[in-house]
Amino acid sequence: MSEWVALAIAMSAACLMVVAVVVLRTRRVAEDDDPSETPDVIEYMTMMIGVVYAIVLGLAIAGVWEARSAAQDDTLREAQALYEVSARAQVFPADFRDQVRADVDAYVSYVVDTEWSYMEENGSISPRGTELLDKLRADVSQRTPQNDLEAQAYQPMVDRIATADEARNARGQSTGPTMPGVVWFGLIVGAVVTVGMVFALQIRRSARELVLAGVFSALIAFLLFLIWDFDNPFGRGISVTTQPFLDLFPGATGGN
Repeated sequence: MSEWVALAIAMSAACLMVVAVVVLRTRRVAEDDDPSETPDVIEYMTMMIGVVYAIVLGLAIAGVWEARSAAQDDTLREAQALYEVSARAQVFPADFRDQVRADVDAYVSYVVDTEWSYMEENGSISPRGTELLDKLRADVSQRTPQNDLEAQAYQPMVDRIATADEARNARGQSTGPTMPGVVWFGLIVGAVVTVGMVFALQIRRSARELVLAGVFSALIAFLLFLIWDFDNPFGRGISVTTQPFLDLFPGATGGN
């Protein structure tokens, strides 16, 4: 099932649940019941709970969005560092240059074709990817520069490999859900309480009140879905992709 279909079902279910509760509740209300007699303190509590929950939702959305943005930046930094290694190998002899570029292409191809799926399934980066990056590091480190031009390019290559390794480790730490379970508990309980307080205001079956109650509950369902989707930067519908690698290495696919 598509995540967007699941979202539509969740929002529709939230609307229908609220409308059904309101309809069933009004059927059991006495004829002399006056909703205008709702105590002012309930209205004040409803307002305060809504404000506090809105702040919590905003902080949660900002947190997961920041985590996703950081994961995207790490991916771009890793791809750019590897591209610089491949480009700076130009000044070296053909045998060493071809070896370095083959190592880079092998690593990038593995990341694009295999490791992205591995991260989604296992919640971590793969040992094979680490081995391929270590091989690139070893091949570069074992060569001694033969002239000034090679010496000028050598140290930046080593530094770029270290940057790629750092970005890779950061990518591994961003794999999997980033929101603690206790926060999800608070978000779900807060949603139930916030929607539940709507009924404390004794809303009736007028079209205006039913529409507002349904839209309000659907909005909360949408925001919770949005947080859930952003919570895993590499494994959900709006996830970080391998596009930075594909942009810089359009031909480095299809290998492991």
